[in-house]
Amino acid sequence: MSITTLKIGALTLKNNLMLAPMAGITNSPYRQIVMEAGAALTYSEMISGNGLIRDGVRTLELLKRTPVETPFAVQLFGDDPEVLAEAARIASRYGELIDLNMGCPVNKVVRSGAGSALMKEPQKVAKIICAMRQATTLPLTVKIRSGWTVADINFQLIGRICQDEGADAVTLHPRTRCQGFGGHSDWQHIRELKQHLTIPVIGSGDIITADDAFALLEQTGCDGIMIGRGSYGNPWLFNAIVQRAAGEKITSPSRQQRLETALRHLDLYAGYYGERKTLLDMRKHLCWYSRGLNGASEFRAAINRCTTLAEVRKQSISFFTQESN
Repeated sequence: MSITTLKIGALTLKNNLMLAPMAGITNSPYRQIVMEAGAALTYSEMISGNGLIRDGVRTLELLKRTPVETPFAVQLFGDDPEVLAEAARIASRYGELIDLNMGCPVNKVVRSGAGSALMKEPQKVAKIICAMRQATTLPLTVKIRSGWTVADINFQLIGRICQDEGADAVTLHPRTRCQGFGGHSDWQHIRELKQHLTIPVIGSGDIITADDAFALLEQTGCDGIMIGRGSYGNPWLFNAIVQRAAGEKITSPSRQQRLETALRHLDLYAGYYGERKTLLDMRKHLCWYSRGLNGASEFRAAINRCTTLAEVRKQSISFFTQESN
């Protein structure tokens, strides 16, 4: 396997690299930065099926995107087949692909019977996928985990159900719900699922470098790669993977390049959300952009003390333009 175009249902992606949906992270500004860095597909944050069909203004905000974010996938979560079917119908007006979240391990989501809690209910999964498939003509994908616990590994069963009920691809994050994001993901599970299904299998988990991406492809034979936390402060990871595939030398971003991207991210965020929310939310992103650089810890402390965006911008310019030792 290699970096190549990927067909999911009727949708053909320019490459097989995609950004994982992440609550509080994959909003429009972040998606724009990552698409410009080489990703072929980005996802919305998790969207409640119930929230969407009730036409909540806050829910619809999560569906806003710019032309840069094309193609765009809408990820839904819930546990009611009828609700998710109606949500899929509505979401089809906003994106080019619909995805069902069966991987979120967060207690609030799991307690409602959604996210990775669905891994415990294969029959309900079948009803949900069947209902969503009937509700939309867009490509339909499902993101799953290895199972609920280490004693309940059932990704092959769930993957087969998704395929049989009409899903166009399955993404596997090979940790159980009980593992959360701890320990190491078991890529062998991705390999086993790929051998078990005929629809595309997308691998996820612990992709931090371009070498990791190629190791995943080689070890599992999966059709595509979904990158989540590895993109924090490093949208250039997507471009690095493309460079490596083309036999080019991988270029690490300079401090100036980091500054330019960080300021663009800051401006996009401010234009989208306003000063107050940007001041609070962009702190973590700017800290991620500084990782590995001399003086990063002092910069993080300074950013967290800032009370205006003007101060944030000044601190960022000062830090990223200083000469490295």
